[in-house]
Amino acid sequence: MARLQYSDFLKQLYGTRVQKLNVNAGFTCPNRDGKLGRGGCTYCNNASFTPAFGRSSSSVKQQLLDAKRFYAGKYADMKYVAYFQSFTNTFAPVETLRELYYESLAVDDIVGLVISTRPDCLDENVLNLLQSINEKHKVIVEIGVETSHDRTLELINRCHSWQCAQDAINRVVQCGLTIGAHLILGLPGENEDDMMVTVDAIAQLPISTIKFHQLQVLRGTRLAQQCEKEEVNVMEWSAQDYAQFCHRIIDRLPERIVIERMVSTAPSELLIHPKWGLKPAQFKKIFEKND
Repeated sequence: MARLQYSDFLKQLYGTRVQKLNVNAGFTCPNRDGKLGRGGCTYCNNASFTPAFGRSSSSVKQQLLDAKRFYAGKYADMKYVAYFQSFTNTFAPVETLRELYYESLAVDDIVGLVISTRPDCLDENVLNLLQSINEKHKVIVEIGVETSHDRTLELINRCHSWQCAQDAINRVVQCGLTIGAHLILGLPGENEDDMMVTVDAIAQLPISTIKFHQLQVLRGTRLAQQCEKEEVNVMEWSAQDYAQFCHRIIDRLPERIVIERMVSTAPSELLIHPKWGLKPAQFKKIFEKND
């Protein structure tokens, strides 16, 4: 079978055309607040991927209303899913999660949830809550896996193992939820062979979607400090090199896995490396030339 486009995958899942609306519910992470560690992932600067309408201290409801206005008129039949993206969106008491999730679902035209989280923040109570919501409103769980190499996970301060990620994916699927994985290409100390090991490993798991992006060195992160001090090395590839590598990845992935994206962007004022200066549409043209 031909691989579905991500937009078509969402349309099949929700029965209509949908747009993801980012919200920031004020969560943190267990490797930030001291439960597992301090400082967070070495590469993380959440401002790099949070839209302007998701950065305020407004309520979840207000953020969604603002985001709906931003997308108003794009399509006449548009519905929406609330995308809990910033930090770890299951890292709170289950009562708090229930309140926030249902607050978003009470907004007109919100038909489901996408929950971005870590593999070590999906206990039985959280999964039971998501499973109950999924009975009426389809839930996608996005798990940050990043790599299958424990040495790298330790280096970037993820504070979880590859085995933990595998177990979490299997438990989410057993609950009847849709599962997506997130991987970062070009993490410190990894070469292309290492990355392909991760691609092959994730392909063996029962995921429905996958999201890749190139490692970006961002101002204000521990990774930026490590690079400046030459404590770590990161991939020095061009946009063309990266596009060619993406083609190799796609050839290895089963067609049942829907690819959400292969590249990410960050605000120019935050980005140190790689400075490609490309918008997603411009990268797509480079990618297609390598097809």
